[in-house]
Amino acid sequence: MNDMGKTKLVFATNNRYKFEEIKQVLKDKVNLLDLADIGFSGEIPEEQDTLEDNAAQKAFFIYHKYGMDCFADDTGLEIEALQGEPGVYSARYAGGNCTFDDNMNLVLLKMVGKSNRKARFRTVIALVEQGRLNTFDGVIKGLITHEKRGMEGFGYDPIFEPEGYGRTFAEMTLPEKNLISHRALAVAAFFNYINVKGRNTPG
Repeated sequence: MNDMGKTKLVFATNNRYKFEEIKQVLKDKVNLLDLADIGFSGEIPEEQDTLEDNAAQKAFFIYHKYGMDCFADDTGLEIEALQGEPGVYSARYAGGNCTFDDNMNLVLLKMVGKSNRKARFRTVIALVEQGRLNTFDGVIKGLITHEKRGMEGFGYDPIFEPEGYGRTFAEMTLPEKNLISHRALAVAAFFNYINVKGRNTPG
């Protein structure tokens, strides 16, 4: 990966919101491909018990199928009063075919009467290049609100207020969120790794 402008990576996700978030963070520094670009359609397995293992499973699935350097992420909302739930099950907290609203409604229901609203979002990115695995973490602390606020973002954004901001992620624009979000922090660590590696590779 000598030339950062020509680095080609597949992002193993079917979530267009995630793809657009990461694409905006990486901008034109990486030739970012989605699953449609490589001719893949269908579901990617994520059957593990940790964020790290889920992300790695998804990245290796695409890497072994197509032989292309690939990365995947897994993100969990971890709520202190719920002993870390929903965690690795964040995307399907309310059931197999649940919607974002179903998940948020379940969280808000379980949080009724709880004074401890502390939570954190954590993202793990797993990068597989030439069969080798590296992982990168991003964490942001905050609070679970008492009701949904805002129309932007996706997932739990309307009920998560990052520490010190007084607004939920869903009340922020995408550029604002990308300055502080767990995913942006993980992507920054990931991108720094690629950038340093590119500078240190003879070309």
